[in-house]
Amino acid sequence: MNAMNIDIPVLETKRLRLRAPSIEDFEAETAFYATARSQGVGGPHPVETVWQKLCERLGQWVMLGYGVWALDDKATGTYLGRVGILNPHEWPERELAWTLMAGAEGKGIAMEACLAVRDYVYRTHGWNTLMSVIMPSNTRSCALARRLGCWHEKDWEHPTHGTLNIWRHPGPEQLA
Repeated sequence: MNAMNIDIPVLETKRLRLRAPSIEDFEAETAFYATARSQGVGGPHPVETVWQKLCERLGQWVMLGYGVWALDDKATGTYLGRVGILNPHEWPERELAWTLMAGAEGKGIAMEACLAVRDYVYRTHGWNTLMSVIMPSNTRSCALARRLGCWHEKDWEHPTHGTLNIWRHPGPEQLA
């Protein structure tokens, strides 16, 4: 069997290392998707679905050349969650998405990672906009979107998840 090599860039911030998703993340992801915390990203999910989601994240890198990074604490190597660009088939456009594991919230980690990813994709892909899709009840993510300079652009009716908010990110020219 031949394994495919995927060139997923590593991004670093002051506290974080953003790296390719790996099998080592599976246990933490399975634990996350077994909790009510995962409702904001479509969960809870059984272990089989968690495996499929991990594989999908890598597949998007192969098919589209961008995707979601795993977040590690640079000092400890602890897996903290994921941040990156999602582009599900039914989504209206590319999304800057984030999910943190229990214990990683409230420390500015998602903000730090989102800023790094947004800057990277604007510079390397030449994009001029992004959105984030957030469940209206996810007040913490709505607050993060505001801190990122986003505004609630519109509501979107998803066939499975119901009403979702689309938050618009400022483009590179607005950030300059």
